[in-house]
Amino acid sequence: MKKSLQLIAIAAMSFAIVSCSDASLDNTDTASNSLNKSARNAGQDRGCASMDVLEENMKEDPSLKNKMDDVEKHTKDFEKKIKGGRVGATGTLTIPVVVNVIYSNANENISAAQIQSQIDVLNKDFSATNTDLGLVPSAFTSAVSNMEIQFVLTNVVRKASNKTSWGTRDAMKNAKKGGIDATSPATTLNLWVCNIGGGILGYAQFPGGSLATDGVVIGPQYFGNTGYVSAPYDKGRTATHEVGHWLNLRHIWGDASCGNDQVADTPTQQAANYGCPAFPRVTCGNGPNGDMFMNYMDYTNDLCMYMFSAGQKTRSRAIFAVGGARASFNP
Repeated sequence: MKKSLQLIAIAAMSFAIVSCSDASLDNTDTASNSLNKSARNAGQDRGCASMDVLEENMKEDPSLKNKMDDVEKHTKDFEKKIKGGRVGATGTLTIPVVVNVIYSNANENISAAQIQSQIDVLNKDFSATNTDLGLVPSAFTSAVSNMEIQFVLTNVVRKASNKTSWGTRDAMKNAKKGGIDATSPATTLNLWVCNIGGGILGYAQFPGGSLATDGVVIGPQYFGNTGYVSAPYDKGRTATHEVGHWLNLRHIWGDASCGNDQVADTPTQQAANYGCPAFPRVTCGNGPNGDMFMNYMDYTNDLCMYMFSAGQKTRSRAIFAVGGARASFNP
């Protein structure tokens, strides 16, 4: 079980933007070079640079800390109400989605079929109807949760660009910088599909940030499960992971050695898992069942992540409750 420790510190470590990288790609983006250094030095495939990006965001806007504190306080209050039976977290929430495609070549101008495949993956993963759900070890089946969130594609916006690498500074979200402005971000999930550079698969903005930049960015070869996709991240799980962050879910290891993801039913684990670990993988004294490495918020290959937990569902629903950072999404 997770310890209720270091609430403010953990929230600060986890807010704003999270980026994930594919170390098999060339490191072409200067900003991304430092962001992915630790993962590359460790020879790992899917790394993350949340702390590096957060550090830059906090330098630019110190007021983010107060927003983080408010979101976390509201989340904890909501969790207490759920536990006490004072509110419910059931009922399917429908989220409109706009996909913004920015491309510099034909491959990056992904097809309608590829876009729809990603929406289909999200809907299966967030309703616990994914075909690989049966691979969850019996030790964790009781924790498996239907997140009761469905995504509806409402529009696709396309824009050609001479820019071949966008980095993690949100330029793709700004028409004045050559990108595409967000569509109705208070009521719509915006997904930007573009080459981020630096081997980065995708990144997300947590609840509480600026509406103008709210949403998720994903590289075209990691979006969906058909068409221009690249193994081992070719099953659409990068979007599942990043939308999880957009829903206020933290990395399952808490971005620290034996850290805290603020979810009680995800076992404490030492660090991110990569590839496809064998069960059980015991770390941080979490035996006999070990890490929940098949959770979407770990870093395993797309084929080896296939569940959310009940605690993650409760945490994600807090942001849509009255007073939550994404309450405007409720009809």
